[in-house]
Amino acid sequence: MALRIEDYALVGDMQTAALVGRDGSVDWLCWPRFDSDACFAALLGGPDHGRWRIAPRLEPRRVTRRYRPGTLVLETEFEVEGGRVRLVDCMPPRQDVPDLVRVVEGVEGRVAIDFDLRLRMEYGARRPWLRRLDGGLAALAGPDAVLLRSPLPCELEDGCARRTFEVDAGERVPFTLTWFPSHRKPPNPIDPLAEVAHTERFWAAWTARCTHVGPWRDEVARSLVTLKALTYAPTGGLVAAPTTSLPERLGGVRNWDYRYCWIRDATLVLTALVDAGYGEEAAAWRDWLLRAVAGDPGKLQIMYGLAGERRLDEREVPWLPGYEGARPVRVGNAAHQQLQLDVYGEVMDCLFQAEEAGLSPVPEGWRMQRALLESLERRWDEPDEGIWEIRAERQMFTHSKVMAWVAFDRAIRAVHRFGLEGPVERWRALRKQIHEEVCRRGYDAERGAFVQRYGAKDLDASLLVIPVVGFLPPRDPRVLGTIDAIGRELVDDGLVRRYDTRTTPDGLPPGEGIFLASSFWMVDALALAGRREEAVRLFERVAGLANDVGLLSEQYDPRTRRLVGNFPQAFSHMALVGSAEVLARGCGPASRRSR
Repeated sequence: MALRIEDYALVGDMQTAALVGRDGSVDWLCWPRFDSDACFAALLGGPDHGRWRIAPRLEPRRVTRRYRPGTLVLETEFEVEGGRVRLVDCMPPRQDVPDLVRVVEGVEGRVAIDFDLRLRMEYGARRPWLRRLDGGLAALAGPDAVLLRSPLPCELEDGCARRTFEVDAGERVPFTLTWFPSHRKPPNPIDPLAEVAHTERFWAAWTARCTHVGPWRDEVARSLVTLKALTYAPTGGLVAAPTTSLPERLGGVRNWDYRYCWIRDATLVLTALVDAGYGEEAAAWRDWLLRAVAGDPGKLQIMYGLAGERRLDEREVPWLPGYEGARPVRVGNAAHQQLQLDVYGEVMDCLFQAEEAGLSPVPEGWRMQRALLESLERRWDEPDEGIWEIRAERQMFTHSKVMAWVAFDRAIRAVHRFGLEGPVERWRALRKQIHEEVCRRGYDAERGAFVQRYGAKDLDASLLVIPVVGFLPPRDPRVLGTIDAIGRELVDDGLVRRYDTRTTPDGLPPGEGIFLASSFWMVDALALAGRREEAVRLFERVAGLANDVGLLSEQYDPRTRRLVGNFPQAFSHMALVGSAEVLARGCGPASRRSR
């Protein structure tokens, strides 16, 4: 039986990542980068599709785990009859090739350990050729080679490496798994124990730079470490999640590949990093954004690859049964071809906030923004696929129009704030026109609330950003009416659904978990409206859904009380950081954007 999504923890080296289960298994790992073919795919296809498990032979009486404070060094402790043993996992910050380090430490008594390594390339489709080397073994498959180094020899059987050994209290047994291109010589060995210590120092020093002060500092710090881990260091891009096809509904078809960089994350990423004291990382993200969107403004995409790649063609992987039977398993994401007008607003807002935060402007940056605005002038009144990336007929989504307003608003503010040049009067006229249209066509006076799309009655949690982005004041009666209506109709188990899933607009079968960022949007809206006590209660409810090591997925299923969706989810964590800033000192992303 598959582990629950919340039973996994993340380790990574800021170029790729692995998921470690509380049973001692590594079930998901992509070499050599987030979006490359999986080396371990048990998460999506059962044990024959790749797994590395190190665990006591006896069934544990108790399993506890934690990250070493402020780090991405994971400790899992197993208590069994006759003793206790600790498993330490980490991926050292990369110098050349990626390494996954695992160390078995005896804590008490004498414990028998089972070691089982089953490597599978291309999402479980290819078994590599295994051969012994001095001090370990190598696995080769096409362009990929993986090297296991260990002080203990392993038995090779049916494409797997196995071993049973015993560990005494105070004894440490290290293992290192290293990827390298198969045409190159094996890399020099590393000292795994020294690398664990180095990794701990790296992360502790990084976390010590966090300037956030408030009652939820631990949750903020863990979220920031997670966001840093999901950053692709060579380019500054940030993946939405390190996984693909973890379902939004168990057994369902809403299974998407999130190993790409979404433009929609732009402002939240930048402001979360800046507000917490990480200006260098914020600048790297800003620079990635500028490179990614450079080119024909009429072909602005909603997402890009880690280095700004534009072709993210979607295909299905039919030989994998999917997580708990959720099919299809998808690689690539066809939504990159959609028109989502809100991304224009996200780009303009992100770059405006970067300037406000004091990040040095990038040459040619304003010229690129001018080109984007010229494209938006021609397209803002078109229907689009919207924030929820519907795979159905385009519609006139209210949120998309609000964010088009944001684009022109930030352009006008940038001209006045930073002394730039632009057709301000034309932008003012467009800003006014969009505002009037949204208030006329996107607001239902009978309901006293903004609605999902023009002429509809449906509510949508994305409309909670109206006060956050400054479209209307936080205490405007129309804003308060929208907050109250969403609170009455979209709240389930104390959490905010993104829309009424019984009348889904996205062309897919109804039914999904609760999108966690929606509840953080409600936190921001409530806080800005002066309803702090409600905002705090909701924040603590949502933050409390994190697993035992502080990680959040994309969604939560109130029926099964389980995390669902890709994991860990950057959008959930950046929304947590932003809401914590608003509640702690009233100057987080929401309060700054609404001025």
